[in-house]
Amino acid sequence: MNTTSNVQIRNAEIPADIEYIRQLWTDYLTWGNDNMQALYGVHPHNPKEAVENDIKLISKFLPPHGRLMFAFIDDKACGIGCLKSINSEIGEIKRMYVDPNFRKVGAGRAILQSLLNAAKDTGYKKVRLDSPKFMEAAHSLYRSFGFKDIPVYSEVEIPEEFRQYLLFMELDFSVA
Repeated sequence: MNTTSNVQIRNAEIPADIEYIRQLWTDYLTWGNDNMQALYGVHPHNPKEAVENDIKLISKFLPPHGRLMFAFIDDKACGIGCLKSINSEIGEIKRMYVDPNFRKVGAGRAILQSLLNAAKDTGYKKVRLDSPKFMEAAHSLYRSFGFKDIPVYSEVEIPEEFRQYLLFMELDFSVA
């Protein structure tokens, strides 16, 4: 378990952690949908359906090609982040989220660092992600690790009609 201040990071344990995963993913997607609706007038997906679909396909976020990590503060799961494979050289970060009650204490930074370490250990040369444009604090965090804005990448799971509301970023470990 990695620690940053009072933040502890650990890999998810399946099936024991499914309810933590379900709750944090639902909170994240509901929060994101609500903001997308308020800011852009769009509703990208049904959060509960998206979460249940991802739980059915959870193996894509597990070793050897992925990771699913939690941040804990005082034994409370307060954040989550995932890594999955795009191909043998490129990983993708998905579902990075920290409960708003636990922001600004280093949980997001600790999750991201752990995911990037896992990506390097897996052998990925690059890591990509997509992030709604309104998530400016997240973009600052990603840029502080060396992520650069890129055009939409062909493997992105975001439907075409919503891509205009997102930023796409990449970290190339050879230049980071």
